Amino acid sequence: MNSTSPKKGAIGVLLLIVFFDMLAFGIIIPFTPFWAERYGASPFEVTLLFSTYAFFAFLSSFPWGVISDKWGRRPILCFSMLGTALSFAWVSQADALWMLFAARALGGLMGGTLPVAQAYIADVTHPEERAGRMGLMGAAIGAGFVLGPGIGWLLTRAGAGETDFRTAFMIAAAVGAVGFLAALVMLREPGSRVRGDEARSIAGRMRSFSVAGATRGVLFPLLILTVLAFCMAGLESTFALWTERQLHWGVREVSIFFLFIGFLMVLVQGGLVRPLSKRFGEGPLVVAGSLLMSAGFATVLIVYSPPMAFVGGTLIAVGFGLANPSLSALISRGAPDEHQGAAMGASQSAQSMCRILGPISAGAAFGAFGRDAPYLVGAILLFIGFLIAIRALKYAKRQ
Repeated sequence: MNSTSPKKGAIGVLLLIVFFDMLAFGIIIPFTPFWAERYGASPFEVTLLFSTYAFFAFLSSFPWGVISDKWGRRPILCFSMLGTALSFAWVSQADALWMLFAARALGGLMGGTLPVAQAYIADVTHPEERAGRMGLMGAAIGAGFVLGPGIGWLLTRAGAGETDFRTAFMIAAAVGAVGFLAALVMLREPGSRVRGDEARSIAGRMRSFSVAGATRGVLFPLLILTVLAFCMAGLESTFALWTERQLHWGVREVSIFFLFIGFLMVLVQGGLVRPLSKRFGEGPLVVAGSLLMSAGFATVLIVYSPPMAFVGGTLIAVGFGLANPSLSALISRGAPDEHQGAAMGASQSAQSMCRILGPISAGAAFGAFGRDAPYLVGAILLFIGFLIAIRALKYAKRQ
């Protein structure tokens, strides 16, 4: 980080923009599977809809990070939020399954907010402060997941029978538009950006990205982060389908569940990660978080009533809240300063790729081996991530 940075309120404004982005996304999560089923989507097609968004986010996330290194963080954040709002407005007007797929593809292409926001934090904070700032960003994401499903729950309570899907997506579009205005009017460009030579070609930046990804300090946390993203994507895309069949839940109940785990993520990431990372370091938090998530996924074997579903959700939310911001901080700290934008783009690209494969794999397992299969596989993968985290921690101590 250079000595010149935006005024004190810059981080607050950035977190507000991230919050609006995730609030809009949080609103639609409980509605998407059920609405897709209204248009005749099978369980695999429902998960494919989630993968479509992730596929186009994967294509765009690294370019957004690189472009923001060259053209600035603020313009890209404005453009991404505007595109997000337009994509949700299109979903609200869909009258066929193919339109849902097309609108979600547009949303993925415009999904540059998170990687650019992470690069912005790297611009304006010192390395030793990044874990706390990433934790605050995680709290903003969690807050979006709290209020988003909460808004969805209120919409189901306000309805007189039929769930109003179109209104839900229009509200999400309006929230995205507010985020665009906040970026346009309130956000300041960092006084300096952590970046490399602007004359470097895209091919040269790609080579630099590959070098950063091969760095041991980046590779281990990046690998664990993709495991977390893979498993969470499978849960996110199949949970409504699973509870619909296992517990006879609908949009209202699924909204309450995501409201609950989002609230826990806010508590953990906003209140616990910063002091715990200062006392123990990010590595032990990753170890504990991945183990808790593995246990949470395994509880699917004993969920026969709503309370047990919330027990599993508690383990998953607390584990993810500990591990996710800690991994982002480790990636940022391990990357060369001149490639911070590319490193954050690499992180988002890796997660997006697993969010492509996660829903498809979960949907295939759901249909072929039963509704419990995606969660049992997730428990095994997360336990492997736990073992990798232990090895990475030992390597870091040796270094």
